[in-house]
Amino acid sequence: MSGQIPAREATELPPLTSGPHRKRIGFISVIACLGGLLFGYDTGVSNGAEISIQSQLGLDDIGLGVVISSLVFAAAVGGLIGGPVSDRIGRRSTIIAMAVFFFCGTLLAVFSPNFEILLAGRIAVGLAVGAASIVVPVYLAELAPLEIRGMITGRNELAIVSGQLAAFVINAIIGLVLGDEGGVWRVMFFICAIPAACLFFGMLRMPESPRWLVEHGHEDRALEILKTVRNEERAEAELADIRRITAEEPNETRLNGLKALFSSRWLIRIVLIGCGVAIAQQVTGINSIMYYGQRILIESGFGSSAALVANIAPGILAVVGGLIALRNMDRVDRRKTFILGLTLTTTCHILIGVSSLVIPAGNPIRPYVLLFLICAFVLSMQSCLNIAVWVWLAEIFPLNMRGLGTGIAAFAGWLMNGVLALYVPSLIQGIGITGTFFLFAVIGAIALLFIVTQVPETRGWSLEKLEEEVTTGAIYIDTIKGKAKRAARDRG
Repeated sequence: MSGQIPAREATELPPLTSGPHRKRIGFISVIACLGGLLFGYDTGVSNGAEISIQSQLGLDDIGLGVVISSLVFAAAVGGLIGGPVSDRIGRRSTIIAMAVFFFCGTLLAVFSPNFEILLAGRIAVGLAVGAASIVVPVYLAELAPLEIRGMITGRNELAIVSGQLAAFVINAIIGLVLGDEGGVWRVMFFICAIPAACLFFGMLRMPESPRWLVEHGHEDRALEILKTVRNEERAEAELADIRRITAEEPNETRLNGLKALFSSRWLIRIVLIGCGVAIAQQVTGINSIMYYGQRILIESGFGSSAALVANIAPGILAVVGGLIALRNMDRVDRRKTFILGLTLTTTCHILIGVSSLVIPAGNPIRPYVLLFLICAFVLSMQSCLNIAVWVWLAEIFPLNMRGLGTGIAAFAGWLMNGVLALYVPSLIQGIGITGTFFLFAVIGAIALLFIVTQVPETRGWSLEKLEEEVTTGAIYIDTIKGKAKRAARDRG
């Protein structure tokens, strides 16, 4: 559904005006999204480096899966820890600490003499990736005005796919220039030390989240920051809203995410739904393409060097899809984008499975048909699911447990991501492309049913209004299942 923000919100806050504050929020998002760029590069760099790693270190498929998936499993822990840490020490401070982990983990991996040290470096980077996946979207969501919150928060996911594309392009260039030299993967890994340093120094000059400051009793500082990213009247109105919601929190749950979570069945429910949304994103298999795209394309019929170059195409379409998603983020409801995205990706899974089944190996058209369908899958995923999922997760949880709730959901998603990263090489080897993508199609259909019946809408609501709706359970009446109840309530 396109159009303006619903009237229920437009009357509660003064209008958002243009001015230097709009440029300021844009600049802040660029710096913070370096965390997303690092996220993307570090997860995408293995797609092109993995064959070199396996060759130099003499790893079997499971050993390679451990190297690749170690970052992902560590990211699950990083997401789980990063959320509560950001609730306690602040979003900005957590992002700065995350930049240090990115930098140190990268150097540890680059100069690792053996499998064990490489694993340690990947784990350090993984902790930073996991924290970035939740803290950056939350930071941006808390700074952005509701009218453009989806677009501002969604920039982080665009930065992620841009980082993945950068990794694919740089890997292809390095691979073509240096060939199959044993240490080529170290050069590929080293590149991400540069944006890590930029993120560290850039965030030193960025403000803290004003909503976090109010929660921790720093209202004067919060108002100063709001006035740099809003016109004055709007800043004061938003501060009053934040102050009101914070004051209404029970004393025993204020500043304690766990107490808040277990104090209400509605909060437990929304965290479980958040976990389901994060898992649904991962079971599409998108990161199997991003981690093992070269391997899948070789299996499709491309040569090794051709696959490395062809691998750039899904990366380009991921960025194109991200731009489409950003344009639509504040125009189309989150639920609708989820439903459309899962419908399209599941259809692509079926078509990939059928094509790999009916077009025999050795047929010269086979690799190009499969590449086209993989590109269609990636475009569908990035246009409808990836950005929308992380925006939704950054919006849905109440302030005093936003980091914790997002962290738990991210933990569930990263665990599923890790399982896929660990077993996809063996899965492709065992049941081939056909069986692998048919399996993704079945799981995608189940995920679609979950989205339709369980996930509430968040577009067009201020974070404070969403908090009221979530904590009282009223938001669930907006799901498809509850429309009849809502109509009855309105008539009453």
